[in-house]
Amino acid sequence: MKRILLIGYGKMGQAIEKIAIDRGNQIAGIVDVSRNNSVSDFSSDDVDVAIEFTQPTSAFDNISACIAAGIPVVSGTTGWLEKRSQVEALAKEKNGAFFYASNFSIGVNLFFDLNERLAKLMNGFDSYNVEMEEIHHVHKLDAPSGTAITLAEGIYEHLERKNNWSLDKENNSSDVAIVHKRIGEVPGTHIVTYSSEIDTIEIKHEAHSRQGFATGAVVAAEWLAGKQGVFGMKDLLNL
Repeated sequence: MKRILLIGYGKMGQAIEKIAIDRGNQIAGIVDVSRNNSVSDFSSDDVDVAIEFTQPTSAFDNISACIAAGIPVVSGTTGWLEKRSQVEALAKEKNGAFFYASNFSIGVNLFFDLNERLAKLMNGFDSYNVEMEEIHHVHKLDAPSGTAITLAEGIYEHLERKNNWSLDKENNSSDVAIVHKRIGEVPGTHIVTYSSEIDTIEIKHEAHSRQGFATGAVVAAEWLAGKQGVFGMKDLLNL
């Protein structure tokens, strides 16, 4: 049993709470704007690990506060990653523990690995151009999604003719174009397409609910508790 601090209590936080309890863990507390409290109200004496799903504007402060308090923290908030290196440096300085994933779904992380393998295969075939489409619910504030960015990074790490990503199709030939759509309550769909004049190759991941994301976040928190260092899903899944 782990004592878990939930930071953010939106739909994802509520889904995480249910799964954490179902798996035999204890919710040590909930930090949320609706509760007028903060991470500083808790300490490592009360909490084994924190799970942070908030907004891009508050993620950095929440994560930094956890590390400063000696609380291992798992974060799935996207849209703040320009400060990720600062968080990782703080975790090393404080001998803390930080786990980040743009997507905690096991299926998505297998998809990440498949995406990288396909990019390696396509590296020798210049006639194919690669593009991506991501679809999420209308409440998602950042674009493109963190998952789409991770996919794009996996492509241009292994596809020599690409070295960056750009939104929609206002890109140059060295960018991976990402088309983003916000529709209804779609949990998350990502499609990577390689097209030539002759044919098209496409791989797709479609989430059916938030449960896969929430379960992965809880599993990551259980795994992180008691550790030191900076980690991600490849560490958890041994990919």
